[in-house]
Amino acid sequence: MYQSFYGLKEMPFNITPDPNFLYLSPTHQEALQHIKYGVAEKKGFIVLTGEVGCGKTTLCRHFIDEIDEEKYETALILNPRITETQLLTTILAELGEPSEGANKNNLVQQVNDALLKRIQQGKDILLIIDEAQNLTFELLEQLRLLSNLETDKQKLLQIILLGQPEFKKILAEKRLRQLRQRILVHSELRRLNRYQVEQYIHHRIAMAGGQGIPFFTSWAVRLVHRKSKGTPRVINNICDKALLASYIRNSEVVQRKDIRTALKDIDTLNFG
Repeated sequence: MYQSFYGLKEMPFNITPDPNFLYLSPTHQEALQHIKYGVAEKKGFIVLTGEVGCGKTTLCRHFIDEIDEEKYETALILNPRITETQLLTTILAELGEPSEGANKNNLVQQVNDALLKRIQQGKDILLIIDEAQNLTFELLEQLRLLSNLETDKQKLLQIILLGQPEFKKILAEKRLRQLRQRILVHSELRRLNRYQVEQYIHHRIAMAGGQGIPFFTSWAVRLVHRKSKGTPRVINNICDKALLASYIRNSEVVQRKDIRTALKDIDTLNFG
């Protein structure tokens, strides 16, 4: 509705994890460098944690878009609420390989063969699992066993786990000590500070085609920061509704009162 009014090519504050809109704050840059380092040096397990809506998935999609497709092949699992057998068949499907039978041992051998084939082709394989805090102990143990697959010179599989902060507590459990010892790279996304929230808002508007319009006043930004606590997904939700409020006023400037209107709308949606 407001997109044409502001002359935007796209909606700037969609909550989908679009890597084209990624704002690389210092914490996101640090996390990205950790992932790149872990993959380049074949560190095996890489863990990225952060609060809900902090941009873990978006950052990972940005990383996938950046890597050399001639050198790397990726398998992405977004919903890890699956069984061990389903994990193995999903990995095969992501690699474009058929799964023959439902016997776990046979599936492990099929995964091993698929990985070996790609290593012989000069490719490295990345398994990326989102929402890793939902992985059961059995699945984590299966991942540890998969990480043991190797040739004389290298591991066959590198695994990136994206999870909420509670995933760290899960990994700290005594029964996962063998897995924990294999995690050589870990980074954590932090929330944005007030200055970064302002930069984030300007960045997304610019990426959507805005050239200084719409403009968020400093007081509007302060309120967005305070109410969102610096969480990108919440910022998007507030700003999207604030732009609608500003559009209804026929204004190119988003003011503090537009943020308050947006917050009321959000409260109504959340609590009826």
